[in-house]
Amino acid sequence: MSTVPGESSATAPGALLLCRAHPESVGPAAQLLRERMLLAGAGPEWSVLVPEGKPWRHGEESVDRVLSGWAAALAVGASWPVLALWWDADHSGCTLASGFRRTVGYEWLANGTPVGEDEAMRTLAARLGLDPVLDMQSLEQLTKPDPGADARTRVWTLLTVLTRAGMVLPAGISPGEPTDRLREVARIQPGAEQIEWSGWRAAVRAEIDVMEGGSLASWFRGARARDLATAELAAGLPLTAWGVRRRSAGWIAAGALLVIHGALGLAYGHLRAFD
Repeated sequence: MSTVPGESSATAPGALLLCRAHPESVGPAAQLLRERMLLAGAGPEWSVLVPEGKPWRHGEESVDRVLSGWAAALAVGASWPVLALWWDADHSGCTLASGFRRTVGYEWLANGTPVGEDEAMRTLAARLGLDPVLDMQSLEQLTKPDPGADARTRVWTLLTVLTRAGMVLPAGISPGEPTDRLREVARIQPGAEQIEWSGWRAAVRAEIDVMEGGSLASWFRGARARDLATAELAAGLPLTAWGVRRRSAGWIAAGALLVIHGALGLAYGHLRAFD
């Protein structure tokens, strides 16, 4: 079996969220997930979120299901994609979310057997802006049988491809490691930030600060912005209700974020119309 740095016999579920954005852009969106997380830089244009993981650590939901909802929630209404990495005793995988587009994912059984459609890797490469030749060749190998590669090795190969796009995980943050160890390592990273729910008022204030001071401030004005905000509200309300029925924390968060983004977008556009 192939080995990778810091390899251990991990059976407990865990996850990482990789965002192609600076931490100051990721923080306000992550707070709305209402989950304790540690946020750190992961290269010049990337950030990594290390969640505490209560939904799966207490047996409420599977880690892959929660991460799919969280990735969708973080990416919705944002200009940057989110790649969720997750693992448990039986398999490992990834889920990519980008704006309103359908999430795509791929997974591998514990022994490395690929389970998924090849098209998912092509979509992943395109949405992350990876090299369509060199990087795609490496990703295609992840969809083929390899007796020498287990699930963790597959995820490490995916991360190796992402380093060509500038993603560099902080030393010690390694897929497959126990959640507590990941958080210990993340906590000591330079500039690391604890993300936790501090109430709706603070969360909304943070979102407005991003709108006011970020590079996308001008994008939140005009007819296009109003149309997007209306669409977010229309999609968020039924998605939140669906998440409640399914008792899915991840998808409840995704729906709630859509509603919040939509409401803030409409309110921001309306107020700025009088400037």
